[in-house]
Amino acid sequence: MTEDQDITVMGVTKFRGQERQFGIYSDDRRQHVYIIGKTGVGKTTLMEGMIKQDILRGKGVALVDPHGDMAEGLLDFIPPERINDVIYFDPSDVEYPVGFNVLEAVDPQYKYLVSSGLIGSLKKIWADSWGPRLEYILRNTILALLDYPSSTMLGILRMLGDNQYRKKVIEKIQDPVVKSFWLNEFSNYNERFRAEAISPIQNKVGQFLTSSIIRNIVAQPKSTIDMSDVMDNQKILLINASKGRIGEDNSSLLGAMLITRLQLAAMDRAKIAEEKRKDFYLYVDEFQNFATESFASILSEARKYRLNLTMAHQYIEQMEDEMVRGAVFGNAGTIVCFRVGAEDAEFLEKEFEPTFMETDLVNLDKHNAYIKLMIDGVTSKAFSMQTVAPTKEGYGKKETVISVSRERYGRPRAIVEDKIARWSGVVFNAAATQKTARRQPPSSQPRERQARRPALPAPSKAEKEFEEMKMEKSKEEITDLSSLLRPKLVHVKCDRCGRDTDVPFEPKAGQPVYCRECYEKVKADRQVESRKLLGAAEKVSAMPTITNKKVDRPLPPQIR
Repeated sequence: MTEDQDITVMGVTKFRGQERQFGIYSDDRRQHVYIIGKTGVGKTTLMEGMIKQDILRGKGVALVDPHGDMAEGLLDFIPPERINDVIYFDPSDVEYPVGFNVLEAVDPQYKYLVSSGLIGSLKKIWADSWGPRLEYILRNTILALLDYPSSTMLGILRMLGDNQYRKKVIEKIQDPVVKSFWLNEFSNYNERFRAEAISPIQNKVGQFLTSSIIRNIVAQPKSTIDMSDVMDNQKILLINASKGRIGEDNSSLLGAMLITRLQLAAMDRAKIAEEKRKDFYLYVDEFQNFATESFASILSEARKYRLNLTMAHQYIEQMEDEMVRGAVFGNAGTIVCFRVGAEDAEFLEKEFEPTFMETDLVNLDKHNAYIKLMIDGVTSKAFSMQTVAPTKEGYGKKETVISVSRERYGRPRAIVEDKIARWSGVVFNAAATQKTARRQPPSSQPRERQARRPALPAPSKAEKEFEEMKMEKSKEEITDLSSLLRPKLVHVKCDRCGRDTDVPFEPKAGQPVYCRECYEKVKADRQVESRKLLGAAEKVSAMPTITNKKVDRPLPPQIR
């Protein structure tokens, strides 16, 4: 079996009265996998099982987990021979922050991609207060810093507020359009207009960098993680972007920036012959938190660079960006649907008809799903599946994995904060204060530091009123949460027995509706017909039991 024919087991399906395991070829995973379903229905179980198989096969894997439980749980399932491949990125590990500089060493042809990815991440968080002038100045700031050595996100604030630093950066700018903006446009802003123009940027970027947890990661000039090395050398990158530990906005922004750098590393593979590019599997849970235009670009273009995406979330409306939504349904080769709400069922029915209808999608049991599987580049007919319960036995090396990863990719907090303080002229903590005090006379140092401390401008009156209005609106929206959660029932007549019944959706014209008893009968008849179609179209052979103890044990063949 070739590498393209490696099979990743996804679950079991019933065929001729027997449960059979089935899977997906590596080549078909390059078309991406999309998973949707309500919370607690089995999405994590499916993703976790696929990740464990990739790890055991020696594949390159990255997981972006906004909850943290899956990333942390996988640490126990790292085989001893792969411990050195693991990069455990936990932003809440404040004593040994990992270095990640999104502005570091970007190829000139990808500078626009980095600026768009970073702006898209910020815009997603502050969409309600975003404006064209803010984006225009911020884009030129980022593009200027990409030409300046050792720039970090802290440079955005310094570029706008420090005249001497701005002059140094302008001298290094290579793009004539960007250079013209700073020399001929920004320099001619009067003091009042400039303050109004840069204040929103300082407030938003400053809000992100005020957190020492995030600042100690993104303000390190030299990244400790090389995304090209991660992809080309089949590393295991587990990103614990837990919202509960670092905050929702920080989680979204950090995750989106990491995904952007992975995309850059993938596109840089254009220098490598296609047959030499190794598959790298990127898993993103609750992907709507990180879904920017860059994310849509991965779905559209990353296949040829062997960056294979598996993404999961809860409902379609979470994809607010129409470009992202179109990219998902236009490019995802395999679609897995667990139990969904009535609105999503109506939309997804088009993907799964005529085998399954809207009513089927809202009545699935836990750990059961309907799937349209990519087989040899062609999407199969929809069929039912059940997830495989994950093994509880691990290798028990969690602490060793964390320790090795911290030693290789983390830096002591005191050293990081001291470097940031000396770069910016600001002392952030007592440890840095003591170190700098040893170098300077105690009588002058504190006053000099205090005098040079940059202050973020206070929010304007309009911004304060806008925030108060949003808070009042939020209070109104959540006053009757129980009524929002209660499903709306529609009174109809059963097309089979004629009795009155209620259904949790608005039937479309010509769509048959049934009472609960008749629906069970129709469902049973449809399952019989589905098995007949599946038996005529696909051949299934007996499959050996999967084990996670040996990498070289052959995996079961796929339903054909």
